[in-house]
Amino acid sequence: MENPALLGGARAIPEFSEDLFAWPIVTEEMEQAVLSVLRSGLISGLQITMEFEREFAGWLGTEYALAHNTGTAAIHSALFGLGVGAGDEVICPSMTYWASCLPVFSLGGTVVLADIDPQTLCINPADFERRISERTKAVVVVHYAGMPADMDRILDIARRHDIRVLEDSSHSHGSLYKGRPTGTMGETAGFSLMSAKSFPIGEGGMLVTNDRVVFERAVAFAHYARHAQVLTIPEIRAGAGVPWGGYKYRMNQLCSAVGRVQLRLYPEQMAQIDRAMNHFWDLLEDVPGIRARRPKQGSGSTMGGWYNPLGYLEPEELGGLSITRFCQAVRAEGFTDCAPGCNRALHTHPLFQSLDVYGSGRPTILANARPGIDVRPDRKTLPVSDTAQSRVFRIPWFKRYIPEQIESFALAFKKVARNYEQLLADDPGDPPEMGNWGTSSIVRP
Repeated sequence: MENPALLGGARAIPEFSEDLFAWPIVTEEMEQAVLSVLRSGLISGLQITMEFEREFAGWLGTEYALAHNTGTAAIHSALFGLGVGAGDEVICPSMTYWASCLPVFSLGGTVVLADIDPQTLCINPADFERRISERTKAVVVVHYAGMPADMDRILDIARRHDIRVLEDSSHSHGSLYKGRPTGTMGETAGFSLMSAKSFPIGEGGMLVTNDRVVFERAVAFAHYARHAQVLTIPEIRAGAGVPWGGYKYRMNQLCSAVGRVQLRLYPEQMAQIDRAMNHFWDLLEDVPGIRARRPKQGSGSTMGGWYNPLGYLEPEELGGLSITRFCQAVRAEGFTDCAPGCNRALHTHPLFQSLDVYGSGRPTILANARPGIDVRPDRKTLPVSDTAQSRVFRIPWFKRYIPEQIESFALAFKKVARNYEQLLADDPGDPPEMGNWGTSSIVRP
């Protein structure tokens, strides 16, 4: 195989079709749906949004769906729906987007960060169980970058300890765990539907649940305009008229209209993405140093729309080549978005260590914690979350199945891995910090 492009060889990736990565796909049907709402003047209405909710719930097979203006709002409402309040502890993986757990603070709860599994990058069930206390109210399970978490073990632990399960499915639209859609196995789930996600509607979020109490509490919390028509439980209905949380989280109907069209288009789009991404990984199956991040074939688990797809680097198989040098070489081959590609662990941010957000006179993470208990983790207790950046990298997120073009991207990774010895000479190693707090703005080393 010829030399890497970084060392003077020809690039593996020639010109490629813009359609290979174009996203979101805006259709004429979407445009007409948006224009219809604009011309009606009902951007802040409810009828189209409620239709979208019914259809979204039908797609997943849940009893209820409640549309929000962001995925963060959906998770906030879901936490309130579960009854999270002052003094309650909520366990969440440290390596995730901040919205998975930061709303806990505004509810008076305490965030307890747990480590992740090195194979899935989702919460480690054993570490989740180890961090349970008498105050643990809920666990947030993030199906990180499309990969379903180990729900059998998580649900078993939660049942034995009487803990509510909130699935953060913002990365896993359409993903299956042993044949079951992510977002349908816990008491409730939140989905982000912003424009970069695999299910894009512009901006928005969706809460789903089969629990009427969770649903009505979420409506009471931030959907005051629907109290009269939705609230039926006496103790909740008694507080109708104003939003309990002081928030206004309804989805605008421009996004709802796009969402209804997207629901019809998504199964076919998802199938094409899945075919393209699996073809890419099949081409790299036996390449040293590179491991696919996808469920086992035939397991009944899938990656849905493959949001923010990642691969694993095994430096030990490449003479200790750093992920910094690896990604640098892949970028030279023509895939310019290759970078160490997962979120920084939240426990390394001052907000989960020292910041006093609400003026309580102590770090917010400790403001409502158990007396005498310091829940702030250090790096020794979350080793996988703390080191994932040195082993995880971004791969192309193909939106079309165009085999010959996909094969050129696979060749880029193959060239770098198979010529690793030439790349070791000028390997700068990894910087102390890599990645960013968000998934869509990764800082390249």
